[in-house]
Amino acid sequence: MHRRVEPVLRFTRAARWVHRSTAVLMGVCLATAACLYLAPLAQLVGNRPLVVTVHVWCGLALPVPLLLGLASRAVRRDVSRLSRFTPVDGQWLRAVRARAAYRPAGKFNAGQKLYAQWTLGAILVIVGTGLLMWLTRLAPPDWRTGATFVHDWLAAAIAVVLAGHVRMAWRDGESRLGMRTGLVERAWAEREHPQWLAPEEAVRPATDEEPRPAADRQPRAVAADEP
Repeated sequence: MHRRVEPVLRFTRAARWVHRSTAVLMGVCLATAACLYLAPLAQLVGNRPLVVTVHVWCGLALPVPLLLGLASRAVRRDVSRLSRFTPVDGQWLRAVRARAAYRPAGKFNAGQKLYAQWTLGAILVIVGTGLLMWLTRLAPPDWRTGATFVHDWLAAAIAVVLAGHVRMAWRDGESRLGMRTGLVERAWAEREHPQWLAPEEAVRPATDEEPRPAADRQPRAVAADEP
């Protein structure tokens, strides 16, 4: 008789809400930006004032899901993990460069941390430059010209990086399942994030708080990635 293997809670409802809301807002911003800057799309969609209004307000709302999500203790723990690099992250990067099969990682690997930090920084810059472009009295013309340059090219960079993120997620069905339902298979977690789970961890239902024993655990020889 085979022992039943229960799934593991990876993301709470609050974390999934933050991810989905930010993704929708970012997608609308990129789509409306394309309609504003690409003539064929602009002609197809028409009603430029409406497109501008949607673009501006979705852009201003980009930081809101994360700010609201910080009310959740589980989201704050995830943000803390994503904002700190440990020696294990260096090992993960070296393993990727060497194409090694074993890549040590806590709940988030170094690539995910880099992407999360890039996204947060990009959102802050894109909102700031957008405000300078929208509220013309905030800065002199030279500043607004520079803000427009940064805003446009950063938007293009965001589109490229986001496409890479989607591609990576598309290749990992279990990772997508974790973001969609909050649960992942234990075998996947132990393979992809071997230092996240304790062997004795009990399985919990998908609630707004993740199990406390599930904090990233590192070997004693390296710094622990704990909340």
